[in-house]
Amino acid sequence: MRLKLLVALVAALLLSACNDPHTGTFIFTAIPDQDESQLEKRFGTIALYLEDQLGVPVKYVPVKSYAAAVTAFRNDEVQMAWFGGLSGVQARRLVPGSQAIAQGQEDTAFKSYFIANSSTGLKPVETLGEDFIAQPSFTFGSKGSTSGRLMPEFYLRDTFNEAPDKLFEKVGFSGDHSRTIALVQSGAYATGAVNFKVWERELAEGKIDTSKVSVIWETPSYPDYHWTVRGDLNERFGDGFSQRVTEVLLAIDDPVLLKAFPREKFVPASNADYAPIEETANAIGLLD
Repeated sequence: MRLKLLVALVAALLLSACNDPHTGTFIFTAIPDQDESQLEKRFGTIALYLEDQLGVPVKYVPVKSYAAAVTAFRNDEVQMAWFGGLSGVQARRLVPGSQAIAQGQEDTAFKSYFIANSSTGLKPVETLGEDFIAQPSFTFGSKGSTSGRLMPEFYLRDTFNEAPDKLFEKVGFSGDHSRTIALVQSGAYATGAVNFKVWERELAEGKIDTSKVSVIWETPSYPDYHWTVRGDLNERFGDGFSQRVTEVLLAIDDPVLLKAFPREKFVPASNADYAPIEETANAIGLLD
């Protein structure tokens, strides 16, 4: 009888442990859209803020590519990610129940800049013309980037009715926006497409030589960067945790935190906000 009671007690304790919400480390990642030092500065500070506000350990885990960020989210290695429009759509398709929860105010109407090396002689225009596709080379950013690949490719196809590799002798993928700027500035590529926020930040920091590279066209606006969480946060961290994460992100008002992104503030986001991105990606064959 005593043995049966002991077995029953152990079973009850195990069942209770399984039902208790997991209060371990809340882990997040972000797409590597610019140089690593900027990412560490931005997300290391965000991790400290979240840990203070949420009352649980929080860790930022860097990844090497956009695809790696999506994979980490799919494999439950992270519970939240700072995605671009396209990578967020890809991740949520792979993880049912996941939700976009917040975006920068600027991300509701994001845009890409098309840039050109000064040797091309290209000047700012309202509409891209034949002189643009007469250039020998063009570089995107990452293959999974919304502002560095998806939307620029869409507008190239829409304007010239051809795939990029039919328009230019050489088409590349730099990997991130900082590298795109550097490659076009050096003349390694004649033209390229870049996230407008990265361009403006590097311009303000004196990293761009405007005698060598300049903006010649900007795309119409589209929704882009945002935070996405997995749908099982409440089961893992306790009832209401997902809503608490959302509230904490939307409440960010520290100028240092906002400048690191850089964003004026964060505003609510939903999966439906990114339907245009999903439609565009489907239209040009970037979703399975």
